[in-house]
Amino acid sequence: MKHIPAIKAVMTPFPYSIDADAPASTALATMEEHGISHLAVMRNGSLVGIISHRAVRSAAGSAISTDSDTNLKVRDIYQSDPYVVDLNERLDKVLIGMSDRQEDMVLITRNGRLAGVFTNSDACRSYAALLRQMALDTGGDDAA
Repeated sequence: MKHIPAIKAVMTPFPYSIDADAPASTALATMEEHGISHLAVMRNGSLVGIISHRAVRSAAGSAISTDSDTNLKVRDIYQSDPYVVDLNERLDKVLIGMSDRQEDMVLITRNGRLAGVFTNSDACRSYAALLRQMALDTGGDDAA
């Protein structure tokens, strides 16, 4: 690798989102339907936070299900101070920021609008690809 890529090179584009006023059960159903663990939270078209599968389950306990009728709303449990970066931010800076903030997800924006997400799982996949490329470039798997 000759240069450090921007986060846009490894992010997941076109992420799912949910309105802050939606029922928490809808957020849970959306995450389960798409096999994801986070949703960007929007209010009036603006990015306001993030909600995780874990947060919904924790807030609602085991009583919530995708079929339940509950008054719990996304706005009651979402994280309002998510880690947000521009899609041109360098990947190393994003990774350090994730570590420093102890975040497992980053919301990626372009001109202030949601453009993608980058999760710990994305980081692991990217690192694995880098290690494979390094092994190919050096012709072996010598220990460091």
